[in-house]
Amino acid sequence: MGAEAEDHQPKTGSIPNPNPNPNPISEAQFLAWKSRKDADASAKKDEATRKRAEDIAAGLVQMNGRELFVHAPWVFDNNLY
Repeated sequence: MGAEAEDHQPKTGSIPNPNPNPNPISEAQFLAWKSRKDADASAKKDEATRKRAEDIAAGLVQMNGRELFVHAPWVFDNNLY
């Protein structure tokens, strides 16, 4: 409860690491990695969208409301009733 409780440093005499990140990267390396990651994510999303559109056209999956409105807007036309 005295000074010992407030001291959070280990008593082993170890020196803290001045460089906590042993593998530093440059800003250019990070930006290159980030652009590759974004491109991969975009490609996966585009592929999933294309596959879903093919599955909807084949009648393999149900459409949600937005997809139904895009593919068959006449369903929402109240003038037909």
